Amino acid sequence: MTDEVKSPPRSRRLPRAVRERQILDAAVEVFSQHGYHSASMDEISDVAGVSKPMIYSYLGAKEDLFAKCIRREAARLLEAVRVGVRSELPPDMQLWHGLRAFYRFVAEYRDSWTVLHRQALTVGGQFAGEINLLRTKAIDMVSALVVTAGTKKGLGPVAEFSGPALAVSLVGAAESLADWWLDHSDVSDGVLASWLMNLVWLGFNDLLEGQVWQPS
Repeated sequence: MTDEVKSPPRSRRLPRAVRERQILDAAVEVFSQHGYHSASMDEISDVAGVSKPMIYSYLGAKEDLFAKCIRREAARLLEAVRVGVRSELPPDMQLWHGLRAFYRFVAEYRDSWTVLHRQALTVGGQFAGEINLLRTKAIDMVSALVVTAGTKKGLGPVAEFSGPALAVSLVGAAESLADWWLDHSDVSDGVLASWLMNLVWLGFNDLLEGQVWQPS
């Protein structure tokens, strides 16, 4: 009587959405570590635990995969900030909570932030365009808070005129501080958000109160 030869167990078939998330997670990790040009589809395949043909079938070639990583991480970042902003609070507290949510995201998803703020901008082209779209949405969120604050104080036209430019300044400062934070992670997200609020919101408030600095 001969022993029965058993075939190795087949891997469980995962739903397409789950498999795509698995591939994107691996791609974000590899792109973060090596950058777009040096990252290889072979390594992404190894980290994801799937074949290269499956990656091409589900998410396309390397350029398509990188673009999809940027879009997914940008959407996750914006959603985290939106959820963090508490609309029932005054505008300054909304902004503070939004900043805390932003820095919590950076801390929890360092690879995501590296891909969005460093790798995508380095590559440029269409990828930089995706980041500019992300910035535009973030600027619109901050500008809306500034306009709301000014309107409540009867200074709607002033806030509407200056709000977008001030929002650009705040978003740029928030991004730069996030980069600094990657090397100074002992500072809490609440302290980081408070530093930025002290730097910019007091200035916003003075402007809305009509207290404008001018050169002598």
